[in-house]
Amino acid sequence: MTKTGSLITALALCAAAPTFAAGLSAPTAVPIVQTVPDAADTPYPGGPIQLEIDASDTVRAIYRVTQTIPVAPGTRRLTLLYPQWLPGNHGPRGPLAELVDLNFTANGQQLAWKRDPVEVYAFHLDLPAGATAVVAKFAHTSPLQSSEGRITMTPDMLNLQWEKMSLYPAGHYVRQIRVKPRVTFPSGWTPATALDGALQLNSTWSWGETSYETLVDSPVFAGRHFRKWDLGQRVTLNVVADKPEQLNASPAQIDLHRNLVTEARLAFGANHFDHYEFLLAVSDKIGSIGLEHHRSSENQLEPGAFTEWDKNEYDRGLLPHEYSHSWSGKFRRPARLWTPDYRQPMQGDLLWAYEGQDQFWGLVLAARSGLQGKDMVLGQLAAWAGNFAEQPGRRWRSVADTGMDPVFAARKPKPFPSLARSEDYYTEGALVWLEADQIIRKGTGGKKSIDDFAKAFFGMRDGDWGQLTFEQADVAATLNSVMPYDWSGFFKTRLDTPGQPAPLGGIDAGGYRLAWKDEPNPFDKQRMSESKVLNLTFSIGVSLDKDGRITATQWDSPAFNAGLVNGARIVAVNGTAYSADGLKQAITQARDSGALDLLIQRGERFQSVRLDYRGGLRWPWLERATPSAGMTGLEALLYPRRLTMAKGK
Repeated sequence: MTKTGSLITALALCAAAPTFAAGLSAPTAVPIVQTVPDAADTPYPGGPIQLEIDASDTVRAIYRVTQTIPVAPGTRRLTLLYPQWLPGNHGPRGPLAELVDLNFTANGQQLAWKRDPVEVYAFHLDLPAGATAVVAKFAHTSPLQSSEGRITMTPDMLNLQWEKMSLYPAGHYVRQIRVKPRVTFPSGWTPATALDGALQLNSTWSWGETSYETLVDSPVFAGRHFRKWDLGQRVTLNVVADKPEQLNASPAQIDLHRNLVTEARLAFGANHFDHYEFLLAVSDKIGSIGLEHHRSSENQLEPGAFTEWDKNEYDRGLLPHEYSHSWSGKFRRPARLWTPDYRQPMQGDLLWAYEGQDQFWGLVLAARSGLQGKDMVLGQLAAWAGNFAEQPGRRWRSVADTGMDPVFAARKPKPFPSLARSEDYYTEGALVWLEADQIIRKGTGGKKSIDDFAKAFFGMRDGDWGQLTFEQADVAATLNSVMPYDWSGFFKTRLDTPGQPAPLGGIDAGGYRLAWKDEPNPFDKQRMSESKVLNLTFSIGVSLDKDGRITATQWDSPAFNAGLVNGARIVAVNGTAYSADGLKQAITQARDSGALDLLIQRGERFQSVRLDYRGGLRWPWLERATPSAGMTGLEALLYPRRLTMAKGK
């Protein structure tokens, strides 16, 4: 057949395709009609909502809720929403599946309800004539085991989060909805929260009327074993524990927390709360958490946080991180991460300026307060820097794009996180802020630093605990007011552009350098010891649990190229039963032989695998670039401001 004939045949087939397709059934889309009203900045006309929660059933971990929602005269239809987009989670995390046994009445009459078929967090109710209030009754069945979600109730403590056990009327900014809360706790338990106006009647506590926005931002910790300490500046450390002896914090330990409060005020130049409540559980029974709020924070540390102080230094950056959020993320908030209700989606394009900056300040304040020593802080920086120095995912995905991760990845484990990347806006964002500090120090001859930016960006309106939103241009403009520089170009390169060199500029300019050693730095050493994990990411390319099971494989590493993947277990090393020390010894010996023979079990299959690797054990460290006795730029950043002020500098 000639080329012309082939072309005619092809055209004929193309012309016939629509006729053939037209003979098939072909539906058209059913239009989606929005039936949930958008939020308006108008007061909810029904009046204050009564929210009553019975949190006394610690055996079944059930929170039983009765919510009385008054309605304006003549109301015939009411739409109630369950919070979906949760502040601090940066994504749609509302645990709707745990809301059960839902029942509505009005004027003593049972009401039918219908879930919106598109916006499934919305419930539509038709009300009878003359209805004055809707009474909602339901249960929040909180997880009993970690496979079901985060455990929030144990026989000795609970963490009550209002958004998980309440509904709110659609159509209004949540700051315009008034609520009067009341909770019944187990007998003898003591609660702590940032809510005001507490009143106690036996085991039932109530608080003053507040906005739904403030309620959701004011969780409760309560427990059988409770203690609190005044940290100054109207800041309180409230602690619940599994056992009473775990509350035995020494005066010196509490003084370090007081240093944190002092250092934060010196750095930020103002407080954006009327009072602040650290809510801390020292427990291995309740679920792990570190969540920011404007006037409080939810935190969990291991049971020995105070009684085994030296073992837990690696984890003592949690409270500085969450406290810093009162300024970075709560008062100053990215414009599209502030939303009028919990229905409107959040946009994470500026999470590097929210969480990344907070990760930076949390580390700085941990060092300045003494909650973490210099070696531990340098080890943590080294862990971040080492990760990004060898992370393949940076070649295709920008830091800014990882701000979308909480929405579509839902914080679940990934098969190959080193290539996929995850929420790297935290730690790579922190390294970018470290570089910004060193640029300012160098450009001003040490006369200014990131502290000058912090005072300009956070230090206005002392005592204001509203929200002041910002865009990236506001960040660049404030930095320019401290020291003129192409900050917009700096952020575009470091944050918006993939394939950039490892973010080591701040470390290098700060007088340190990334180095590799055959023993873990203090941060990695303590973290591995406490979590019973062996991290060999930078040598053969795997992390292992205490039984030798692979929990992560580095993309394109020797282990990856040999076919080792998550879930497989190393049974033997060079013919000897697996042990962490035996594997480390074998990796060291492979410097000469170049071979590492492993017996791997994956499901029911066993396989012998040879790794071709001569690099030895490798963990990241930061070491001084020069032996100078003077203070480097990085050391100046970490030096306590209260001591500088005492010296009159």
